[in-house]
Amino acid sequence: MSNPDGLLVDIAAMVESERSNQMPLTVVVPGAVITGRLAPESLWNERVAEVLAASEHLKPFAVLFTAPGTGDDAGDAGDVAPPVARPTHLHLHVARILQGSYGLPHTGGMYRIAIADVSSWTVGDLSYSDQ
Repeated sequence: MSNPDGLLVDIAAMVESERSNQMPLTVVVPGAVITGRLAPESLWNERVAEVLAASEHLKPFAVLFTAPGTGDDAGDAGDVAPPVARPTHLHLHVARILQGSYGLPHTGGMYRIAIADVSSWTVGDLSYSDQ
């Protein structure tokens, strides 16, 4: 989608501001339908860092998800919060790519999706069969 859907951007911004990870969302992107829970970027980064840190081979990459500047620190600006940038990406956890009647991976994964790539979306999880 060359012009990101303003409502989808607003939903992502609300999730970011409320630090909620309970919004179920299904998106269509080129080549995939992905369903999961929309999470704030900082929480998503934290969870990805935990998974990477637990792996002997991937542990060095965890720092990329905990680096300063990935959160929303206000610094020492007093009572004035810095302007919040509009989200450009969706951060889904417990997410699955729907392929036919199956959801992959079975346990759910972590996906970062550019809002500009979303061609359609719906609130809620799409059902699938894991049999």
